[in-house]
Amino acid sequence: MKKLLLLSIISIGFSVNAQIGTSTQLGGENSKWTFGGSAGLGGSFGSNNGGTSIYISPRIGYKLTENFEAGIVSDLTWTNSKYYSSNTIGVGPFVNYYIARNFYLSGMFQEYFFNQKNKLTYQKYSGEEAALYLGGGYLQRIGDRAYMQIGGMYNVLYKKDESVFGSGFVPSIGVVFGL
Repeated sequence: MKKLLLLSIISIGFSVNAQIGTSTQLGGENSKWTFGGSAGLGGSFGSNNGGTSIYISPRIGYKLTENFEAGIVSDLTWTNSKYYSSNTIGVGPFVNYYIARNFYLSGMFQEYFFNQKNKLTYQKYSGEEAALYLGGGYLQRIGDRAYMQIGGMYNVLYKKDESVFGSGFVPSIGVVFGL
């Protein structure tokens, strides 16, 4: 089951990601609020196990200083294949430190709640897992006060033989408005 979850997570992480967001006028041009996130669609097709994964991760933040932001982020993932289905919800705080609007350092705590089902054995498993991600990446300006974030994070609480996730590393691509 962990291998199947790993394949799902990899397909999500390396899928074509669509950035989400709305107008930067929320709260006016001098607003300290930021928002954005990422979304993705993944799939593995073929006669063996074909499946689909949908991922969305909205976030809202507040600029404590011009280069330091804190906020809350959530993750929603739905995975379904011929033999397996899973729903995962994660929520928690994050902080970002921006370096010259070209790079960022990030920390994020997530508490994940999940339900999994093996469609062959009808076994169901529910649980929760905490994750503390540390990482960073590159910022690319894409508009007035809007940036694309490209980076990666590692879950420092990850334990290979105990985690529901297949890896501690998470690549990330998303957008943030309001910087």
